[in-house]
Amino acid sequence: MLGVEAGTVVEGAEWEENPGELGEPQVTVVARVRPDKRRASRCGTCGRRCPRYDHGEGRRRWRALDLGTLRAEAEAEAPRVTCPEHGVVVAAVPWARHGAAHTRAFEDTIAWLACVTSKTTITALMRVGWRAVGHIVERVSAEARAGEDRLAGLRRIGIGEVSCKRGCKYLIVVADHDSGRLVWAAPGRDTATVRRFFDALGPERSAALTHISADGASWIASVAAGRAPGAALCTDPFHVVSRATDALDEVRREVWNHARRAPGGQRDRRHGVRAEKESAGDARDLKRARYALWKNPENLTERQAAKLAWIEKTHPCLYRAWLLKEGIRVVFQLKGQPAAAGEALDRWLAWTARCRIPQFVELGRTIRRHRRGIEAAIEHRLSNGLIESWPAPRLNTKIRLITRMAFGFHGPGAILALAMLNLGGLRPQLPGR
Repeated sequence: MLGVEAGTVVEGAEWEENPGELGEPQVTVVARVRPDKRRASRCGTCGRRCPRYDHGEGRRRWRALDLGTLRAEAEAEAPRVTCPEHGVVVAAVPWARHGAAHTRAFEDTIAWLACVTSKTTITALMRVGWRAVGHIVERVSAEARAGEDRLAGLRRIGIGEVSCKRGCKYLIVVADHDSGRLVWAAPGRDTATVRRFFDALGPERSAALTHISADGASWIASVAAGRAPGAALCTDPFHVVSRATDALDEVRREVWNHARRAPGGQRDRRHGVRAEKESAGDARDLKRARYALWKNPENLTERQAAKLAWIEKTHPCLYRAWLLKEGIRVVFQLKGQPAAAGEALDRWLAWTARCRIPQFVELGRTIRRHRRGIEAAIEHRLSNGLIESWPAPRLNTKIRLITRMAFGFHGPGAILALAMLNLGGLRPQLPGR
């Protein structure tokens, strides 16, 4: 009923009445427990049997799982032992983690709930504080990671970044393409953070990497090339197409601004006593053409297809920019066909060089610099789709959701611990399941 671990001897139980939050008496079930002989007098850090040092601070209590509507606690002696490695420490107990104020079953339940629901819900259901939830998640995650080498056997990895807080607060995440799991994460967005990952991986395991996918950022590629020279660096197709889409939108805004400055491109609109300018004529139609230009042709509605046909007839420069955006998409649709993709990429780069659209001329230069990574991604059919949020919810989207659910965590430690529990395959089982 208490959810205590094997090796625990229950000596007895009693009832206590304490004033509750609203002044009403709150009944608490207090179970007197002790470790059995095999588990007594062990170091709380390493579990080695050690001689007793003193009685510590006397008897102490650990919060246990509620018994229905009744609060439950486990009470026991908390002696200290002398460990040859860790010195004088509080003796280990089988029903709780070292340094915890809650039983293992209670903490595992909190960690499981943190993976599936919001922090506010947990605090109301389990009657604990916000900070306690964060500490429990970090403790459970640290124990799970200590018992398993997450970086063993890595061959194909993806390195990405995700925004976790306002004010340009980022996390670097590393995923295993073969298992689909998050294997490493840390706060930061620079070469020093990437070096920390390769330091944790070690030179031998870094040399065993065969493929690394990333978004083409120089601060990732430079470190990866130096630490894993035998790995193929693959530039993520999503980020290349995203740059083409951004260039297309810049062209659209230029054409829209030109149409606004033309006669009949604006009209007055009154909001109470205020008069504002709004787009009219072609400028209004161009403003509403964003989604027709952004979406894939096969996903266009009839109205959006008609809008695109109108752009083809009235604004040839903008239509050429759209064709260039679609051209780079065609290159990546030739995955696994390196010869055909290379020929298509050559034609696309030649087109950008003579298109006389500054945004795409500059994009062509950028893609030439990343050509080797793009060709590697096409040849090996590898991308950061496991990490990025397109075309389906992936690690980045899930980490953002975790950040939202973890509203109230004041530092990245609890968010990283929760991400490893949820996305790293470390989520504990519910007690008794």
